[in-house]
Amino acid sequence: MLLFGMVMTPATLAVVISALVVILAIVATLIFDRRMSVLLMLSSIIDGINEFIGKWVSWAILVSILVSAGNAVIRKAFDMSSNAWLELQWYLFGAAFMLAAAYTLKQNEHIRIDIVYGMFSRRVQHWIDLLGHLLFLMPFVLLMVWYFIPYVALSYHSGEISTNAGGLIVWPAKAILLVGFILLSFQGVSEIIKKIAVMTGLIDDPAPFVPTHPPIEPEAMTGTPEQRP
Repeated sequence: MLLFGMVMTPATLAVVISALVVILAIVATLIFDRRMSVLLMLSSIIDGINEFIGKWVSWAILVSILVSAGNAVIRKAFDMSSNAWLELQWYLFGAAFMLAAAYTLKQNEHIRIDIVYGMFSRRVQHWIDLLGHLLFLMPFVLLMVWYFIPYVALSYHSGEISTNAGGLIVWPAKAILLVGFILLSFQGVSEIIKKIAVMTGLIDDPAPFVPTHPPIEPEAMTGTPEQRP
């Protein structure tokens, strides 16, 4: 694909699309809705959907444990087993992991290294989060959606089946990956909206930063009152 005489790779196109969407949303908001009421309502809807999915899909972990335990008992007691049961465990765990990724982002529970992050003021942290969502998260998830659509479609139309004897069909597992990244992309949009609203003072911070490692008290203050100078 060409744009302004340049060859566009899927990765570059994902970045361009992400940037254009953000720019258009900012311009439209500045012109028509400076209180961001429409965008905040959209963010609330996205949050509600991902929270509902994230909470319910967590039950897949329990089902996966029960399937694993049942498969182990049958194998030991009756010397019977099936690759379908093993693959079902992977599907269930993958569904819980991928479909709850957006909810985890909403809860601000993805792994982060806050050694340096925690040294900055909250306003600087907001900028770090916003630029991180715009420059890293959104291009990545859009690129994954871009690649997974034909990947899942090919698997579905070909009727792809596991190469293991007695295994399951494969396209549902690949579809879970696609749906997971779609949900994550929508949640990324929601987080960008909320971050801008927080930085402009329109809403309170929904996820205040709590340092993982609390500051260490001076040695002179850690003793008993009698021992302190």
